[in-house]
Parts: sequence; C-alpha cells; structure tokens
Amino acid sequence: MPDRNPTPPKTSKKELTYIEKVWHTVAIVALLVVAILIARVAFNVLLMILAGALISVYFHGLGDMIERKTKWSRKICMTISVIGSFLILFSLLYVMGTTIQGQIAILSESLPHTINNLKVKLGEGPIGAKILEYFGGDDNTDKLFATAQSFFSTSFGVLGNIYIIMFLGIFFTTSPSLYKDGIIKLFPEQNKPMARKVIDRTSQALKGWLKGMMLSMVLIFIMIGTGLSIIGIPVALVLALLTGLLKLVPNFGSLAAMIPGVLLALTQDLNTAIIVALLYIVSQTIVSNIVTPLIQKKMINIPPALTIISQVLMGVLSGVLGIILAVPLLSIIIILVDEIYVKKINHEADDEVGHRTVDSD
Repeated sequence: MPDRNPTPPKTSKKELTYIEKVWHTVAIVALLVVAILIARVAFNVLLMILAGALISVYFHGLGDMIERKTKWSRKICMTISVIGSFLILFSLLYVMGTTIQGQIAILSESLPHTINNLKVKLGEGPIGAKILEYFGGDDNTDKLFATAQSFFSTSFGVLGNIYIIMFLGIFFTTSPSLYKDGIIKLFPEQNKPMARKVIDRTSQALKGWLKGMMLSMVLIFIMIGTGLSIIGIPVALVLALLTGLLKLVPNFGSLAAMIPGVLLALTQDLNTAIIVALLYIVSQTIVSNIVTPLIQKKMINIPPALTIISQVLMGVLSGVLGIILAVPLLSIIIILVDEIYVKKINHEADDEVGHRTVDSD
C-alpha cells in the first residue's frame, strides 16, 4: 500500500559564495566598529550617571544618619541632608575662599621660581647635570607642557560636567525606587531576585567606598594642613586642600600631592624638605592602611594590581573622571561577575559533588 504522506525530498542548503562570505565578514566588522565607537562616546555619559549615583548614595547615607539620630520622618531627613550639604559647602567656600585664592596666587608665583632654583642646584653636580640633560631637552619640555595642557583641559571638562552630575544626583535622591524598580523590570521574572541583590550589594559597596573616601580626605586635609603650618611652609591651606582632593585618586594622587609641598620646602633647606616628605608619607600611610580599611569594611577587597590597571585603562578612556571613578566601577564589575558567573559555577560544582555523594552511598 503506497504511503499517502510521502516525506518531502531533502533540499540541500545553498552555500555562500566566497564574495558573499567576504561581504558578510566586512559587515560584521563594520557593525562591531560602530558599536565600539558608540560605546566609547556613551562611556562618559555612563560615568556621569555613576557619579550622580555616588552623590545620591552620599545624600541617602547622610539622611539615614540624621534619621537614626533624630527619629524624624524620612522626607524631612532627606531635605536636611540635601539642603544642609549645599549650605555647608557654600559656607566653607565663602569663609575660606579669599584665603585660598590668595594662597593660590602665591603658589603660582613661587613654584616657577622654586623649580628654577632647583635646576640651578642640580646643575652644580655631575648627577644633577645628567638629570637636567635628560629631562631638559626641547622635546621633553614640549611633551611636559602638552601633558599639563591636556590634564587641565580634561579637568575643566570635568568641572563643566559637575552641573549635570549634581542634578543627576538630586534626581536619583528624590525618587530612588523609581530608577531601581525600572532597572529590575528589565530582567525576566526568574532573574529579578538576582538583579535586586546585585543592586543592593552595589549600593552597600559604593556607600562603603564613599564613606571611607570622604573621611580620608578630611583627615588627610587636617593632618597635612596642621603639619605644614607647624613646619612653617607657606600656602599650607592650599597644599592641604590639594592633598585632600587628590586622595580621590588612589596610589597616584598621594605622589602628585607631595611634589609641590616638597618643592616649596626646598626653598628653605634640605632638612625641611625631608621633614615635609616624611609628613606626607606618614599621613598617607596612617590614613590608607589604618583608617580607610576600618571604614570600608563593606567595600570589596580589590587587589592593588587590579586597582592600578583599572586606573590606567580608565585614564586612557575618560581622563580625570575615569581615574576618580575607576575603583567604584571596578567594584561594580566584580559584584556582577560574582553574582552572575562565580556563584553559578560554585552552585553547579556543589550540586555535582552532592550527586556523586548520593550515588556512592
């Protein structure tokens, strides 16, 4: 009896020609290049969003502290947190603004003279002469000025973005659940708990980093300012403020902050310069190795090599803002990898061990 439903004959899939394969490859590469360019342009926007989130974390952390101390309503505490922070900032700028401005003028006038005197002293010895010969060429000088120009232009670009970052922080502060719930809704139902856990862990990590960083900046400002004033170094307030701000940049910021202080100390004598260098080293050691770890207990323990690598990469991609936000961004990446990949692998390994134990029994 013949089959009423004969199977259709198998049609062989048409293979692409060599030219078509080449064009497909070119199209894929072009799409990847466009995606990378778009991602690079959008990366600075993502960093500004992260900076706004950090400001929101600060406002909420301060509001939580006020709420614990006073037992007032959440809305009142958050209002005090935001308005009070701006009032304190403007008051400090008003009180210290004139002094800082005058000391900056003195520093800008004295540093070139100090550097010239240092060149003269170095030129008196054979080793110093070789150092000046190596760094004093026209090419190296041009590179130095180009680097400085690039640094300050990037810094002013960051200052120009502060307006946007502050408003993002205020918007995130006023309605955090709106943005948090919006992110969680993007995930499938089975992945919503994991997304919520990642957001909570990220919030705790950023809060720990921010708390440790702010207290470290204040402590290093007080220690350096007091020490330089006792030693008798001019413009101590500006140098202390610069050191506190550069504390935002781990590893490299401490070294950069020490240079102008030591150069000004050299105008007095070598012993004073050594004392100033020891003051910077001891202060940074106390804050970095004792104070900060005690505060940042909820912060992820990041290996120093990863920190330096992330700073270099972020500095190349986004300049000063990237260097400042390298550690928080690296913490977020580590949390994502841990929740999405590491815990899943460990869970599967535990299940496999459990199955083997049951089978052996």
